[in-house]
Amino acid sequence: MALRRKFIHVLWWIMGITSIVLVVGVVAIWNGWIGYMPDIEDLQNPISRYSSQVYSADGKMMGTYSSTRDNRISVSYNNISPHLIHALISVEDERFYEHSGVDFKALSRALLKRGLMGQESAGGGSTITQQLAKQLYSETAHSKIERLLQKPIEWIIAVKLEKNYTKEEIITMYLNYFDFLYNAIGIQSAARTYFDKDPKNLTVTEAATLIGLCKNPSYYNPVRYPDRSRERRNVVLAQMQKAGYISKAEYQEYAAQPIKLNFKKSDKSTLQEGIAPYFREYIRQYMMAEKPLAENYPTWKRPQFVIDSIAWEEDPLFGWCNKNLKRNGHPYNVNTDGLRIFTTIDSRMQRYAEEAVLEHLSQTLQPAFDAQTRGNSKGPFSSRMSNEDYERVMNRAIRQSQRYQVLKAEGATEEQIKKSFNTPVNMKVFTYKGDVEKTMTPIDYEHFQYDMAMVGRRQVGSTMKPYLYSLALSNGYNPCDKIPNKMTTYVVDGGRWTPKGGGGLGNGAMVPLRSGLARSSNWCSAYLISKFTPQSLVELLHKYGLNNPNIKAKMSLCLGPCEVTVGEMVSGYTTFVNKGMRSAPLLVTRIEDSDGHVLANFQPRHNEVLSEEASYKMLVLLRGVVESGTGRRVRGYGVHAQMGGKTGTTNQNADAWFMGVTPELVNGVWVGGEDRDIHFYSTGIGQGAAAALPIWGRYMRKVYSDASLNYSQDAKFDVPKEFKPCDEKVPQTDDDIMDIYQ
Repeated sequence: MALRRKFIHVLWWIMGITSIVLVVGVVAIWNGWIGYMPDIEDLQNPISRYSSQVYSADGKMMGTYSSTRDNRISVSYNNISPHLIHALISVEDERFYEHSGVDFKALSRALLKRGLMGQESAGGGSTITQQLAKQLYSETAHSKIERLLQKPIEWIIAVKLEKNYTKEEIITMYLNYFDFLYNAIGIQSAARTYFDKDPKNLTVTEAATLIGLCKNPSYYNPVRYPDRSRERRNVVLAQMQKAGYISKAEYQEYAAQPIKLNFKKSDKSTLQEGIAPYFREYIRQYMMAEKPLAENYPTWKRPQFVIDSIAWEEDPLFGWCNKNLKRNGHPYNVNTDGLRIFTTIDSRMQRYAEEAVLEHLSQTLQPAFDAQTRGNSKGPFSSRMSNEDYERVMNRAIRQSQRYQVLKAEGATEEQIKKSFNTPVNMKVFTYKGDVEKTMTPIDYEHFQYDMAMVGRRQVGSTMKPYLYSLALSNGYNPCDKIPNKMTTYVVDGGRWTPKGGGGLGNGAMVPLRSGLARSSNWCSAYLISKFTPQSLVELLHKYGLNNPNIKAKMSLCLGPCEVTVGEMVSGYTTFVNKGMRSAPLLVTRIEDSDGHVLANFQPRHNEVLSEEASYKMLVLLRGVVESGTGRRVRGYGVHAQMGGKTGTTNQNADAWFMGVTPELVNGVWVGGEDRDIHFYSTGIGQGAAAALPIWGRYMRKVYSDASLNYSQDAKFDVPKEFKPCDEKVPQTDDDIMDIYQ
């Protein structure tokens, strides 16, 4: 009897000590004294990295931004198919809505059957919340003992998650976080990768297939192991029937179906994949820009400091992520905050632009360029280039390459780097029929990834002249007023400057302004800038949005030696169509968070550059370029709409431009080599009218042919009927003047 009493006392002591140890252990784990326990802020924002999505104006998802290759896109509970939720609960946690993070009934069953009876098929007893806790906060265990020690920590985290989130939020986090293979992180990417659908549109069998991956995505991979995946899918379907989500007849119907995928794996980065990658990358950098500080810009980038400073003050989108703070007081990050960014770009028009470029380059320009460099050991540069200049250009290209910078950072000597660049390696090379594998030296090729629409600046040539002519029209001139078209030598800064090129109008002839611009006479341009001064032109250019401080007040400015982006040029030309008001680039219309709440709306920004009357006069001049001047080839592309434009060509045919305006659209085209020393030998093929204008013509033909875009060739420039291009006293006999505004 005494022995029995003593035994009972020992049991009570053991139970008491065990209870105390358990309580102390729970308290220690809860407070993070044992193992890792996330703080409250981390628990309230457990998934800190979501890809942001970029949308086109016509509702297409153009691509995503992310900090790694993890392409995790946030999707809300309401946008997840009920079949997914039913499948997940049925197979992973049938009492999900009844427990508070830990299912003690399932846990006891697992301990009994697996721990004592060794039944591996009995399940692990982990709830969906525990699995989420494991995914979020547990590192991979390297032994059963280590995994056993992780379990109590996950239980506590699961309870805390249940305290902070609803059941719907927990399921949503689970599906948003899970890695379904093939860079399909989260259910949105998984649904797109395996079935090319949004999660809300998945069928019962598709949902069961994806949920089947949650047990072991590699083992049940439907791409590599379709039979194995089908067996697992049917297990999920059986559990759905057991839980009452589908009937027995439905189970039999679904289970008999094969695995049907619409698999779309992407090996590309999120930048390269999708619509308009250059445009998307520009927006990413634009939104993430920090407030410009002079000390952060080296001397050679000081002009960019000025441009960025103006953008910071005037454009709400520039640096938006750093101008606006989240609820936690931190700035936004497009790579991790799951934003939804709605842009102004139309995916159809983007496609037409790319098609127009590809067609003209592959069919005309590239063959012509290849012909002129055939047999030239210095190609793609001119055979006339000196050996010294050739070495200088190649060495510059090497030093500016990422390969050089990486090797330099690793401590390689100049000799080692040079040897590396001259050693042939396997690489992908671009062709107009797709990339091909070749063995060649890295110095010869690297995919061109520099944005020449919004970032790269090149000389604009004669596309500068409309700005100059608008200065004259703003100071009393009319399209019919005549000026001397005469070769003249000007004394400039103690030197002498004699521009060449009278546009074929005759040396010494008096020609109307409309003819001077139509034929792109350099002599007429030089005369006008001598009348109004280079400084007045610079000041006007700033109003047009050309803010590069390197634009100097020189006489030669009238011929376009300054460097401007295509985006800036197009923005400037909108002035001529908008009654003298320039439209600044509007890249984004609104930004939403991952739940669809609007964070920002963006409106067009305008500034007055010209009077309405001056803008109407400029349309006369620009239309003259197309009807009877250097841009008349555009009519050969089957476009009969009212339009105006201006061609441009720089020295040695290095840059070719065409700027085009219609009543509804303003577009610009630049064509040139990656390096400025790459150019056409012949002006016949290298000038703007031959190299750039055809792209614009092809593009506009495609746009007008697509009725869904609602652009009409019958649209008219918005000019008052009573407007007269010239003074009444000036005879208006030219057909290209008389019929413009009828």
